[in-house]
Amino acid sequence: MNGPTPILTLPLEGGGQTRAPLFAARGWAALLAFALTVSVLVPVLFVVVPEGNPVHLSAYFVTLIGKIMCYCVVALAMNLIWGYTGILSLGHGVFFALGGYAFGMYLMRMIGGEGQYQSDLPDFMVFLDWKAYPWYWSFTEHFLYSALLVILVPGILAFVFGFFAFRSRIKGVYFSIITQALTFAFMLLFFRNDTGFGGNNGFTDFKRILGFRIAEPETRAALFAVTGLYLAGVVVLSRAIIRSKLGRVLTAIRDSETRLMFSGYNPLWYKLFVWTLSAVLCGIAGALYVPQVGIINPSEMSPANSIEIAIWVAVGGRGTLLGPVFGAALVNGAKSFFTQAYPEYWLFFLGLLFILVTLFLPKGVAGIPALLRRRATPGTGMALQEEGNK
Repeated sequence: MNGPTPILTLPLEGGGQTRAPLFAARGWAALLAFALTVSVLVPVLFVVVPEGNPVHLSAYFVTLIGKIMCYCVVALAMNLIWGYTGILSLGHGVFFALGGYAFGMYLMRMIGGEGQYQSDLPDFMVFLDWKAYPWYWSFTEHFLYSALLVILVPGILAFVFGFFAFRSRIKGVYFSIITQALTFAFMLLFFRNDTGFGGNNGFTDFKRILGFRIAEPETRAALFAVTGLYLAGVVVLSRAIIRSKLGRVLTAIRDSETRLMFSGYNPLWYKLFVWTLSAVLCGIAGALYVPQVGIINPSEMSPANSIEIAIWVAVGGRGTLLGPVFGAALVNGAKSFFTQAYPEYWLFFLGLLFILVTLFLPKGVAGIPALLRRRATPGTGMALQEEGNK
């Protein structure tokens, strides 16, 4: 027997309501503590504290956490489109990779004559007997132009793709399938040597960024700090969207798009906005990922990677603010351990984790505290059963 139909809540046109703060005092304090940790504490322990000291942080640790923070941003971006708008994308890996490639072009230009062939062209172009850069590499030696590409390339692709998909009212599993086809098509394209993006090997062997050597601890600490502050900024942005009238429309699209249309709203532009914003956030995360990890190749566009992004959000708790962050950190931390200690068991563990969360934690890791509180409170068994039936 079905329960009562949920009421569709839409933003009011009047402005008489008092706006609540984005975060309580504890929330802002936690954000400030995180910002100070990533911008001051970790760089000091990495750069200033000598290696023999017990509190020294290794380059491996800083690189690993920096990479995971980039993944956390991608999970937050996925949560905006899936958790709050109800649109499951299985192609977000392509936006992450395109941002990485756009910034990787700048990093490759900064190698200059320090490559293996001591040419102004990247080594892969010399190996393929290219005589000059293709036209789409023009101006990529300028940092600001490449930063603009990081935003525009995934943003324009997402806008064009989303416009035609949403205008055609493609939704559900059909939308998920075509997004997966999109990332697979781009992966095949970038695997080709004649596209000018390094083929199978992609971009690697980076030397400098803004004149600073990437291998220097100070540069790596700065990249780590920028990534951490960007993650904090995306958390604040997500919270602002969720608490706004826009956020209420997005959740209305998720809960009942047909009702929203009968209420006089055109969901096309709302979906297109959050879809494009989500892609841009992924692209910037990809740009921060590349100089820290030191490589970008077409495997980042594989459909498996995009599916894994959805798993991060599901494990952490979709439709929650920090759940995707916890999920991305948990899954990628476990992946780092298993791929080193037990590489043959990693996929089994990932599948088992996803099944257990789906069966026993429908709200993900972020829902554990509330679940424990309900079980500790007498007389909540019926409420738990009704929640499980939703």
